[in-house]
Amino acid sequence: MRLVTWNINSVRARLAHADHLIEKHNPDVICLQETKVTDNEFPLKSFIKQGFEHFEISGQKSYNGVAIFSRTPIEKIEAPLWCKKDDKRHLAVKLADGTIVHNFYVPAGGDVPDPEQNDKFAHKLTFMKEMKDWFAAQKSENKGMILVGDLNVAPLENDVWSHKQLLKIVSHTPIEVDHLNDVMASHDWIDMMRHIIPEPERLYSWWSYRARDWKKSNKGRRLDHVWVTPALKDSMKDMFVDLDIRDLEKPSDHAPVIADFNLAL
Repeated sequence: MRLVTWNINSVRARLAHADHLIEKHNPDVICLQETKVTDNEFPLKSFIKQGFEHFEISGQKSYNGVAIFSRTPIEKIEAPLWCKKDDKRHLAVKLADGTIVHNFYVPAGGDVPDPEQNDKFAHKLTFMKEMKDWFAAQKSENKGMILVGDLNVAPLENDVWSHKQLLKIVSHTPIEVDHLNDVMASHDWIDMMRHIIPEPERLYSWWSYRARDWKKSNKGRRLDHVWVTPALKDSMKDMFVDLDIRDLEKPSDHAPVIADFNLAL
């Protein structure tokens, strides 16, 4: 099974990029974040034409939004109303083989890393705390689960271009990293990306639009993640970040992450 997770940063604006990704990588499952479109305006026909007849979408106008597409049947799994906000940040489905896939778009958190001064940062921390509590409550069930998405935290020193310079920058602050580590520990999640490409090798999936030449400056962060529960540890096969799609005309600021599993759907 090949799974792609990608913060597409507007599915309608980058529909041609999605077509290119599908043709290039031939995935079985696609998880998108920041689709930025209401469900009734989602360009479903393009994905169906490419063989993705099974899908769940959850969107709103201009902001957030998540989607999961599959070539084989999927079943939607009910999930909490995170932080009592219906802001379209999570979808969960069961694949044909019983594997559960969670697709998350964690709040970015604004610019000021202080929950007392910044409501957006407080929202981000609360969101991750609720993730931790929800997954901890399911720990005894030993399910085969994959968690992907833009988690908006780069937890390790070599997940950012400069650990020292970004310690006080939202996405790499110690409090965010602690909260993300708590989510990981809540269900003994395994960081597949770092299982395949261990530290100290640098590994990024996001580069700011502000850089004139993002490749040359390479001031990246690993904000996108692929995790698996221990039940699927032996299924992890390979993983890579597609930098070429980040280099297309008018790209998303995120590059897709492609993950391969020894699973048959």
